[in-house]
Amino acid sequence: MNTSSKGKQTAIVSYLTLVGTVIAIFMNQEENRSAFASFHIRQALGIFSTFFLLGYPIGYFDNWMVSASFWVFIFILWLYGFMNCLNGEQKSVPILGAFYQNLFKSF
Repeated sequence: MNTSSKGKQTAIVSYLTLVGTVIAIFMNQEENRSAFASFHIRQALGIFSTFFLLGYPIGYFDNWMVSASFWVFIFILWLYGFMNCLNGEQKSVPILGAFYQNLFKSF
């Protein structure tokens, strides 16, 4: 896939913490919206929102296996999305990627 360097930079920024995702949203608001950047912003926003929404209740489990499994799951989603971003591919993250694309259509 041929992506512009600006779209790829914006997509990379989106995977750098939740603040990076918010910055990437504003970077992609300009007149030259990148479909590649928008795709990865939605993926990153979904990963970070899943982490924050489910991380709090999972933290109440008094079992390190449950917590560790959650952390590994989130890290694998993040790594998969970030590596696809670096490679210039628009592949959804496993299990939740299509849901993220539908949920955050406006971005």
